[in-house]
Amino acid sequence: QVQLVESGGGLVQPGGSLRLSCAASGSIASNNRMGWYRQAPGKERESVAHMTTDGSTNYAVSVKGRFTISRDNAKNTVYLQMSSLKFEDTAVYYCNLVQRGWPYWGPGTQVTVSS
Repeated sequence: QVQLVESGGGLVQPGGSLRLSCAASGSIASNNRMGWYRQAPGKERESVAHMTTDGSTNYAVSVKGRFTISRDNAKNTVYLQMSSLKFEDTAVYYCNLVQRGWPYWGPGTQVTVSS
C-alpha cells in the first residue's frame, strides 16, 4: 500500500556531495516519519537520519554536521543532502517510512565514495 522510490545515488570522490531523494506513494498517513538507513558490505543496517512530518529530526553521530535531511510533505518526499563524504559513507542507502507503527522500505540506492 506504500511504495518508496529512491534516487540520486552514485559514485563520488571523498569530500564530494550527493543528494538522495525518496518519493513515497500510496496510502500515506498525515503523521509519519521518513528517513534513511544505510548498510555497508559486511555490516548491519544502521540509522542515518530521520524527519517527522512536524519537522523533528535526528541524525547519527557519524553524519551530524555533514548530512542534512529535509522533506516536502506536499510531495511525500524526503531528501538527504550529503556533503564532505568519506570512504566510510559507502553503502546502500535505504529510504524508510514509518506510519501507524509500521515500517516501509525502498529498494535502496548505492552510494560509493572512492578516489
